[in-house]
Amino acid sequence: MYHTTGFSRDELLELCADVAAATDGVGKSPWPPILSLYRSVVVTLTYLRRNRVQVELAETYEVSQSTISRAIGRLIPILKERLQGNVPTADELEPSRQDILDGSPLPCWSWASNPRLYSGKHKTTGLSVQVACTLDGSRAWVSDAIDGSRHDSFAVNDSDVLVTLDPRNGVGDKGYVGHGMLTPYKKPAGGELNEWQKGYNIQINKIRWVIAQVIANLKTWRILHTDYRRPLKTFSETISCVIALHFYRMTRE
Repeated sequence: MYHTTGFSRDELLELCADVAAATDGVGKSPWPPILSLYRSVVVTLTYLRRNRVQVELAETYEVSQSTISRAIGRLIPILKERLQGNVPTADELEPSRQDILDGSPLPCWSWASNPRLYSGKHKTTGLSVQVACTLDGSRAWVSDAIDGSRHDSFAVNDSDVLVTLDPRNGVGDKGYVGHGMLTPYKKPAGGELNEWQKGYNIQINKIRWVIAQVIANLKTWRILHTDYRRPLKTFSETISCVIALHFYRMTRE
């Protein structure tokens, strides 16, 4: 199941034990009995890891699509709550350490009723998160999701990460200009950058490639990389669940 869910069988059994412990004594089990706890966990992780269409999962497990939907809808909040302790918070970042920041879009279907989701920069609808990592990419932090229309400059302030970090130790792209961070120079209106400014930008970008790798690793959870198809009101909770699973998985490596 590793290539399907991202977890070994032993790790899946540990997650099942966590879910069972979280729901012990609450009466009727939240997962569909026809699937069992183990298969419900596998279905949920497969959906998050591969963003498979629910009717396909229903055919694979020989149940109805509504059964798959119930398993996913009921286990996501339980997994999120159970694994939340593995997620780094902004106040755990070290102010004296240099960190790289970047924003990342998380696409969903085109929701015409909510124009705040549309990102002009990325030409798609969805939410977005801020991501931070060290210069070697060994540690990361991910913010709560906000509307995709919000610029990185707004998002980084909204996340309060700069309250913890010393902005002078932060490295970002041009979207963070004005926050006291190390950022590339913007081309002046009607003008060109000097040669030393171009050279400076090249050096900044050589440092920033690490954050792209960290984000790509996070988006091996395809639910964050391809269009989210469940109701929009469930997206933020799903994102939080995936982030919790991602950091939980990192503790197992």
